Amino acid sequence: MFTGLALGRGQIAAQVAAPGGAALTIQPGFAWLDPLSLGESVAVSGVCLTVEKILGEPTGPASFVAFASLETLTRSTLGSPQKQVNLERALKLNDRLGGHLVSGHVDGRGRVQSLRSNGLGQELTVAFAQELGPQIVPKGSIAVDGISLTVNEVLTAHFTVQLIPATLERTTLINLTPGQAVNLETDLLAKYVQKLLNGSKTEGLTLETLAKNGFL
Repeated sequence: MFTGLALGRGQIAAQVAAPGGAALTIQPGFAWLDPLSLGESVAVSGVCLTVEKILGEPTGPASFVAFASLETLTRSTLGSPQKQVNLERALKLNDRLGGHLVSGHVDGRGRVQSLRSNGLGQELTVAFAQELGPQIVPKGSIAVDGISLTVNEVLTAHFTVQLIPATLERTTLINLTPGQAVNLETDLLAKYVQKLLNGSKTEGLTLETLAKNGFL
């Protein structure tokens, strides 16, 4: 699990085709505060990947290699020519939850409709696929390229969010342009609520169960 608060930017230094997907070499643009570990999870522009190989010392700005499956490459932007990415390490149980719970399982791609200056920040409008609509609500949370953002407005096929200066400074969102594809992950709770409201027969999953466990 992640929080949607990126440590900073990095880049995909290499992408090599492999059976069932591709091996990605990720190079951070900053030094890791704690050494990287083999097998740990890192969110790469919102996509949860597993560190399979560490290049150089695990401290400092160590690069790593991770495998991306064909499903990941098809559903996300990692299969497209993309140099810069947002990087976040997995959440520790005793960490502050500054954003929202992000699984790193991208639901699909959105497309930037517009960017408009709004004081020191920017207003970002993103178009989304119809099936994601019920999971996107005003004042709810959404991850765009792995960044936790608050939804301001939702219309039939697009939503708007505000990008504050700190977000623009630390992430790849500062480089977005109209027409560009972005990774979208909707709120985790919204998915379960939608499934329940659609009459899901998932065994043991009820509104009462969610409320009892503190999700509602």
